[in-house]
Amino acid sequence: MSSPAEPACAGQRVAVIGGGPAGLFAAEHLRTAGLQVDLYEAKGSPGRKFLIAGKGGLNLTHSEPRPQFDARYRERQAEVGHWLDGFDADALRRWAQALGVETYVGSSGRVFPVDRKAAPLLRGWVRRLKEQGVRFHVQHRWSGWHEDGTLRLETSAGAISVTADATVLALGGGSWPQLGSDGSWAGILAAHGVDIAALQPANCGFDIDWSDHFRQRHAGSPLKPVVAHWIDPQGHPRQLQGECIASDYGIEGSLVYALAADLRDILLRDGTAELQLDLVPGREPERLHADLARPRKGRSFGEHLRRAAGLDAAKAALVFEVLGKDAGQDLERVVRTLKRLPLSLQRPRPMAETISTAGGVRLEALTADLMLHALPGVFCAGEMLDWEAPTGGYLLTACYASGQRAAEGVIRRLRG
Repeated sequence: MSSPAEPACAGQRVAVIGGGPAGLFAAEHLRTAGLQVDLYEAKGSPGRKFLIAGKGGLNLTHSEPRPQFDARYRERQAEVGHWLDGFDADALRRWAQALGVETYVGSSGRVFPVDRKAAPLLRGWVRRLKEQGVRFHVQHRWSGWHEDGTLRLETSAGAISVTADATVLALGGGSWPQLGSDGSWAGILAAHGVDIAALQPANCGFDIDWSDHFRQRHAGSPLKPVVAHWIDPQGHPRQLQGECIASDYGIEGSLVYALAADLRDILLRDGTAELQLDLVPGREPERLHADLARPRKGRSFGEHLRRAAGLDAAKAALVFEVLGKDAGQDLERVVRTLKRLPLSLQRPRPMAETISTAGGVRLEALTADLMLHALPGVFCAGEMLDWEAPTGGYLLTACYASGQRAAEGVIRRLRG
């Protein structure tokens, strides 16, 4: 990470609220500029959601080139693109390398540490920040401001006051509240005139009313490969190939997360949404019909489906789930279902259990430096801002980039 050309006044102090990636990266950039930095974290240690997110392999960023990378941020691609101009995926990989963490590009284009672990990176990062002089205060929960304008933080010993020349809020969204991101900041900021978009689930699964038979036998089964077909909120037909999981409650997985924003918005608007799955990508309807028309030779239709169409047990069960036990009596209907199996989505999963959330502090409520118009000297970064992106490293990259952007704004303001 490059250092600013001229040092800021060493006596000026910045409070960073939140110990996730955005807060940690803002603290690093501020300290490099010569500012005094105190970081306050509500939990007993920083980066808890970062650690949990890396349990299955830390997806640090993505190798997709820009501007395609920027387009992953949907309606906010222009604004997030400006953040990425200062710190993009390549810069993130170089930053990790400077911490002694080498990365590689997986077959999907996602970027991982070579050991795929989050803990070594986080430990090395926090250690370096402490060595640089960042002061960490854990179990300090921000709860707004005292009447005199000082920051109010709740501790085990009661509320304390903190004075700072500038503040960076990096409080996360509303997912996984047990790890510290509970969205409670929204009401505090709204009471101070900050425009907040309601938090919503993002990168989430969806409820489907499975039969007890399907749920008991096939919950947890992977569905791969499949091609998802859906109509986006603008009425355009869309499709995407990938993998998902038939869960106990409905459907989830990387493919579903990639189109979750569209499906969520349609559900909110219309009260219903349909997702169609091509269970046999690459097989044309004519070939399927010919294969299924062959003699069964005493086999059940379910077994015939598996053999003739190449379905596994879960995919075959989905056909019966949609068409009923007499599915085999109409081959034309079976073929249509195999190529466009309709799933009626009921609702997104609760926000507390989703990977990330949409909504938050509207970017219009901020300057280009991410300072709140309503609260001069208070900057915001990370997932608490009103943007969203699919999984694949895009979330983390924007958190880092926004943390740097907010820190640069602080530095400019304090230098006058």
